[in-house]
Amino acid sequence: MCPLMTSRSTVRMRFVASTALAIMASCGRTAPDSGQGAGAGIITVYTAASVAIPIRAALDTFAAREHVTVQQENGGSLDIARKLTELHQIPDVVVLADYDVFPKLLMPEQTTWYADFARNRMVLAFTDKSKFASEVDSANWPTILERPGVQLGRANPDLDPNGYRTLLTLQLAERYYEQPGLYDRLMTLSPARNVRPKEADLVGLLQAGEFDYIWSYESLAQATQLRYITLPAAIDLGTPADSAVYARVAVKVAGKMPNDTLTISGQPIVYALSIPKAAPHPDVAERFVAFLLSPEGRRLMRANKLDALGAPVIIGNGEPASVRAAVSAQ
Repeated sequence: MCPLMTSRSTVRMRFVASTALAIMASCGRTAPDSGQGAGAGIITVYTAASVAIPIRAALDTFAAREHVTVQQENGGSLDIARKLTELHQIPDVVVLADYDVFPKLLMPEQTTWYADFARNRMVLAFTDKSKFASEVDSANWPTILERPGVQLGRANPDLDPNGYRTLLTLQLAERYYEQPGLYDRLMTLSPARNVRPKEADLVGLLQAGEFDYIWSYESLAQATQLRYITLPAAIDLGTPADSAVYARVAVKVAGKMPNDTLTISGQPIVYALSIPKAAPHPDVAERFVAFLLSPEGRRLMRANKLDALGAPVIIGNGEPASVRAAVSAQ
């Protein structure tokens, strides 16, 4: 990954302030022992950085109610998966920005089930300080991005689903606008120096004016109060009715093993979570997931700008009964 600019520390401080400390690498609260044995009052959650804010809100509510200590670590979903498979770092709950990472990287060794619980869409985010901010719209954004001096940021496709979804979106844009070569031209606007490990890293750089535009998710753009361009439904990976259109494009990213690759096809953006088989605090994990997937938890996520599914969907087998009951409660 290319080195960051000398202003990185300042940018990170601004980003932390702008998101009210919601997207920290880890955070926790000390609480009285729950009486279930040593460490039973702890929950460790690995979270896709793009949903760190709503998941943190849910964790805070759960912690206050259950008297547990929260440890939240945020990152790119592919990077999180490799922490389990390669580094053998096992949390209590895994929350990923792409449900497909579970069957491709984590099943059946790490877990036997996962629950789809939220959706999103790709957007082009910017601020009032961005070049041509007063002109850009949903129709002319490709032309605006190609103007001289525009700085465009994107996430690493080998670490973060937002990164490979950006590539899929650009492929779809070339087809939609019937402009051969558009993908290659847009890719040249975000070279290696403009790539960061995860989408959340881009927000602070955008707010600081070091990028003019970034590829983001609608929920994160809303949560961090960024301006953004909505893309046509045939491009934004947010519309189930356009699944067949999305499936016409694909990208390759780093796979399970060194020198291995995974093929990622276009499909609607869906978030998913699971409890690893080796979770250190499974009882607490089950209670949190049941809370998050309950009607109350889904309302809380929506209040924090995440489009929670009306009815979560469990795939696989072996999920706890309490989680199944929470999903069934409407």
